[in-house]
Amino acid sequence: MEPKNKILLVVNPISGSFDKANLIKTVETVLANININIQVYETQGEEDKIAISNLIKEHKPERILVAGGDGTIQLVAKVLKDFDLVLGILPAGSANGFAINLDLPDDLNEQIKIAVGSKIFTVDTLELNGEMCLHISDLGINAELIRHYEHSNFRGMFGYFLQSFPTLFKSNYPYKFTIEANNYKYVKKGVLLAIANANKFGTGANINPHGKLNDGKFEVLIFKKLSLFQIIKTLFKNTKMDSNFVEAISTEEAIITCKKPIAFQIDGEFIGKRKEVKVKVSDKKLKIAVSEHFNPA
Repeated sequence: MEPKNKILLVVNPISGSFDKANLIKTVETVLANININIQVYETQGEEDKIAISNLIKEHKPERILVAGGDGTIQLVAKVLKDFDLVLGILPAGSANGFAINLDLPDDLNEQIKIAVGSKIFTVDTLELNGEMCLHISDLGINAELIRHYEHSNFRGMFGYFLQSFPTLFKSNYPYKFTIEANNYKYVKKGVLLAIANANKFGTGANINPHGKLNDGKFEVLIFKKLSLFQIIKTLFKNTKMDSNFVEAISTEEAIITCKKPIAFQIDGEFIGKRKEVKVKVSDKKLKIAVSEHFNPA
């Protein structure tokens, strides 16, 4: 019997801290048992977008699966702007913030079942200075930490504050931010300004409890001070954020400026230092395979 589907699996062989050979073998075995044909592409670090796009055009897969972290998911998402295909996620990176926001399970077999399943969730994507963002970006302390600790398993994680006092003491915070949004100009001081399409960082820290991935908006969050108590609170479900700790501005587009260049990260990847960030909800959406039990509300 001929396989009934074609699926392209994009694997980042160096993401996370484990060999992907067993993951690929498991995916191939599970999908073969349900008569699904799979083609594997391992990222090379150069020309990956072109290679993936060419594979899609040549083989016309019915779905794309990604095994990697946030950076690999973002890579494939950029390709999918030109194709009407569903993305299935197998979290396999050192930072899996996007998967955490989608409540994907830890078990690989469950992940595969969801990735080829029938429940589809369409998410917004953001455009920041022309770059795609899927869940959370920020200016300030967290981006500084990512810059200093890019090769650690903690990168992009708000909880890393708890182990980063030397870096914190060397930083030039508080920073002064000017935010133009909703026909108003806000001038704010803080240690961190986050641009949140989703709720959580990779640690599960819920910094944006009221944000939704599909509401056509994002939140600009200004964290006014370092508070160990408030940071710990973000790790609990249904946490209520103290207005003295963080202020939120919900909008569809914004221009954020600073007098001096400040460390900037997108989805856990350090981008550099920026004095201005222009943000808007992109007209490009992303279709994601999610669990039958997933509830974005």
